[in-house]
Amino acid sequence: QVQLVESGGGLVQAGGSLRLSCAASGSIRRINVMGWYRQASGKQRELVAIISIDGNTNYADSVKGRFTISGDNAKKTVTLQMNSLKPEDTAVYYCKADAQTYGVGGSNRDYWGQGTQVTVSS
Repeated sequence: QVQLVESGGGLVQAGGSLRLSCAASGSIRRINVMGWYRQASGKQRELVAIISIDGNTNYADSVKGRFTISGDNAKKTVTLQMNSLKPEDTAVYYCKADAQTYGVGGSNRDYWGQGTQVTVSS
């Protein structure tokens, strides 16, 4: 019912910047929370940054001061501006949305994008 498409991943040198974007589509009544998680090779998936419909944000301690998340409720998009990138930021980044759909079976639930690779070289 809900599809999430990420873009903006790639290869960048340490200290550089990337901007990730995620667009949601489908029979969406409301998106409560939307944001980004990442999973490095051999590690657990972890929260990077999320933003709620009222604009409140949460960041992982490791990215505070370097990453900024923003959202557009009308366009159903979220953007992650990543500055001062470090090799330890290398991971697959996944967009996630906590959303409610129209019609039957429209309870709030999580939806995930396919992921986009971010690689930071030293």
